[in-house]
Amino acid sequence: MLQNTKSIKSYTVITGASSGIGYETAKVFAERGSNLILTARRKDRLETLRQEILTLYPTLDIVLKATDLSVSQNVFGLYEEVKSYPLQTWINNAGFGNYDSVSHQDLEKISQMLHLNVEALTTLSSLFVRDFKDTEKAQLINVSSCGGYTIVPNAVTYCAAKFYVSAFTEGLSWELKTAHAKMQAKVLAPAATKTEFGKVANDVAEYDYDKLFGTYHTSAQIAAFLLDLYDSDKVVGLVDRENFSFHLCEPQFQYAGNSQHNQKM
Repeated sequence: MLQNTKSIKSYTVITGASSGIGYETAKVFAERGSNLILTARRKDRLETLRQEILTLYPTLDIVLKATDLSVSQNVFGLYEEVKSYPLQTWINNAGFGNYDSVSHQDLEKISQMLHLNVEALTTLSSLFVRDFKDTEKAQLINVSSCGGYTIVPNAVTYCAAKFYVSAFTEGLSWELKTAHAKMQAKVLAPAATKTEFGKVANDVAEYDYDKLFGTYHTSAQIAAFLLDLYDSDKVVGLVDRENFSFHLCEPQFQYAGNSQHNQKM
């Protein structure tokens, strides 16, 4: 159930907000009354989203930042531009996939994917945690994939990148808890979702989710799952790729927090 929290003056940052999951997530956080900082490469799409939101919620402040986060200097530049806002939630959603064998994959595309899916996410997460870890009710949500917990055929490199996102975010969650920080770090792991992902991952102009997957979620459904994760005290929001049920979970990877074989501090 959505709550009326229009008194909130804080901001939610959403990367990759011009389409798909990011677009729908912006709308559900707007309904919650959160001011928004929306980033993506396509400024025209961001403008459309801003107008759609302001038509319904005219008192919100919607800040747009058009930038390509696969370029390292843009990542640091974005953070410098937004860190002075009273940030409370940061959602790293920007990313894309690739379907191809390792032996045939386009390495230029793979390099760009790793810069965006791994490097940009790590940098923005680190900077946000550094400055806002002791902010009351602060949350970092990184969008991974069920392919960040299960290796999918013909998507090995993409899955490896998402395994990184899942492990990094789960590890960060442990780190924040151990330090008694106020911030929570969480990871959302969707399965097949009807977005532009299929076209980009396969380098095609059209992609038929009904024919090629049959079962999938809409972006709006995933945004609702993300909100469920946001409202919970769990670390992982995971879609079961076999039956497409959504589960709120504790961290899935083993954590050697109390091992006697850890480096002595």
